[in-house]
Amino acid sequence: MKQLCIFFLCFASIAYATNTNPTKSSVKAVTVFVDGAQITRSATITLPAGTTEFSFTKLSPHIQENSIQISGLNDASILSINYAINHLSKLDKSETIENLKNKIENLNDAIRIEEDMMSGYEEELNIIKENRKLGNDNQVVSLDKLKQFAAYYRTRITEIHKLIHKSLKNKRGYTEQINDIKKQLQELNVDEKIQSGEIKAKFYSSSSKQLNLVIKYNVNNAGWFPIYDLKAKDINKPLDLHYKAHVYQNTGIRWDNVKLTLSTNDPNTNNLKPEMHPKYLNFVSRHSNYKSENATKRYDYKPNPFVKQISGIITDASGLPLPGASVVLKGTSIGTSSDFDGHFSIEAQGAEQLEVSYLGYVSEIIPIHSSVINISLQEDVSQLDEVVVIGYGTSDGSSYSGSVSSVSSTSNIKIRGAGSIKFKGTPLYVIDGITSTENAFKKLDEDRIANIDVLKDASATAIYGSRASNGVIIITTKKGSLTSKGDVITEGITNTNFEIQKLTTVESDGNITVIDIDKYSVPASFSYFAAPVINENVFLTAKIGNWQQYNLLPGEVNIYFEDSYSGITTINPYAITDSLTVSLGVDPNVAIKRKPINNFKKNTFIGNNKVLEKGFEIELKNNKPTAIDIVIVDRIPISENKDIKVDAIETGTSDYDAKKGILKWKTNILPNKANTYKFSYTLKYPRYRNINL
Repeated sequence: MKQLCIFFLCFASIAYATNTNPTKSSVKAVTVFVDGAQITRSATITLPAGTTEFSFTKLSPHIQENSIQISGLNDASILSINYAINHLSKLDKSETIENLKNKIENLNDAIRIEEDMMSGYEEELNIIKENRKLGNDNQVVSLDKLKQFAAYYRTRITEIHKLIHKSLKNKRGYTEQINDIKKQLQELNVDEKIQSGEIKAKFYSSSSKQLNLVIKYNVNNAGWFPIYDLKAKDINKPLDLHYKAHVYQNTGIRWDNVKLTLSTNDPNTNNLKPEMHPKYLNFVSRHSNYKSENATKRYDYKPNPFVKQISGIITDASGLPLPGASVVLKGTSIGTSSDFDGHFSIEAQGAEQLEVSYLGYVSEIIPIHSSVINISLQEDVSQLDEVVVIGYGTSDGSSYSGSVSSVSSTSNIKIRGAGSIKFKGTPLYVIDGITSTENAFKKLDEDRIANIDVLKDASATAIYGSRASNGVIIITTKKGSLTSKGDVITEGITNTNFEIQKLTTVESDGNITVIDIDKYSVPASFSYFAAPVINENVFLTAKIGNWQQYNLLPGEVNIYFEDSYSGITTINPYAITDSLTVSLGVDPNVAIKRKPINNFKKNTFIGNNKVLEKGFEIELKNNKPTAIDIVIVDRIPISENKDIKVDAIETGTSDYDAKKGILKWKTNILPNKANTYKFSYTLKYPRYRNINL
């Protein structure tokens, strides 16, 4: 009896702990940030007078508890909100995952059938072996009977071995299928023991009422990142820029036919402004561990969880490759180093950041945002007086609404377009609206059409109406503009939102859902660029002006030129420049070669000094059927030591920046023509010293 009482008490406590008025809710809208998402759910509850607790179950286990908001209270009040993980209630698996698991179960059944058949065949073999003795001591089996028995044994045993082999082959095939399905489940990030989240809210109401609640909260394990397709069909035509969003989520909950908004906001970024404190100087030991303070770097790139392999080039500020630079996945001991040309390649293995370091240079920590990451390191000025160099190593928009508290909306009407809006049907009244067209609103009788020029106000580019059960339409406007796809762009104080008008489904499998955001025809000026001292290839570039108007985010760009895939590059629209220059790739039809001039290969000695005469010739050939504009850059070294003299500088026809030592030729070259460009200089330095030429 005592044990029975304990059992009932435990059962009651478990039942009570599990749910209190368990209430279903459904996802209606999702705002996806670059890291995380805000979920909007709706739920209908009948609230009695007094205090009642409701549990909203089967939620994501990745909810940020501080972000939970509940509205639609209608004079009721919330006494408390608690969020917890329910380990007894598991989330429902998606239809795809259920089908895969059912397939595994069916395959396991098929394997068991084959194993049972093989066991039967083995038993039959044992029976045959145990009963193959013919005759006895007093009776001799005739030759004919012996032949019959031998033929039977041979035939049947052969058949059984064939059947066993067939079953083994079937079993191996089923096992391979199961392994493939398990790999697919791993790709879908299936968690067999995924628990569910649960929000418990305690309400108080002075009277019984029905509430249409709106529950909002933020979740982790979701986000989006931009991918661009940049297509150039002809250098005499504008670029086609396709702006796409790669949306992913692994929150445990399928977003099924939801209103999706893509936001450039990142609520998980540290929003605390820095505090400035006095800087006190003092002497420190040369060999102490003191490190100078560096400002936190701004990186507008966000980690891309779908990058598998990263490659790139590590250079110094002048563009020279840094061989032997260390590249490590931050937080791990996994790393590599750059080769003689500064190239590196490393697998991401789920890491979010790369840590790049090189002796005498400031280390960089860079988000893994693309499969191609080129890194330029800056010299560590704070170490210049501490390092002795002994060699060179190579190791919701705004709305206008009337008094709507007594109107219960049952359906939505969305009206978008230019010119006029037409209403037909039952008698309707239009209330409130846009101030500039307020006088145009009037009673609309059945089958009567009203033409309302609501788009006189340039800011009113999207019109929304909400139909109420009593026949009232409330007109509101969304501030912003429209994409080429008809989606609404709204500008916040610190972010841009893209409101996707088509209902969207995003599976909770961590895979990418591609959404077209916009398409632009981008005017650009095309030119060729070459720096043969660094890379003997000629690159086609497109210079885009006024790029701020396109609401771009930093991201990876797939380049297509003349209908052929040309490679990958990245853009950072947040760079402080008047224009955005994008490399469209190498054009093999334009060739360039840099070579030393023979008559400048002279080494002479004057006293204790060594004098080198250097001269170079750049030959450019245009093999294209059209003329091209090209910029060629090279450099003359600049001395940072008074004992190293750079003299007798001849810059030819170039535009020479003496402060930076940069030579620049801007020229137009005709089809199937070649041009030559020359420059030279002399170096003078102590004969017993070496310099880093």
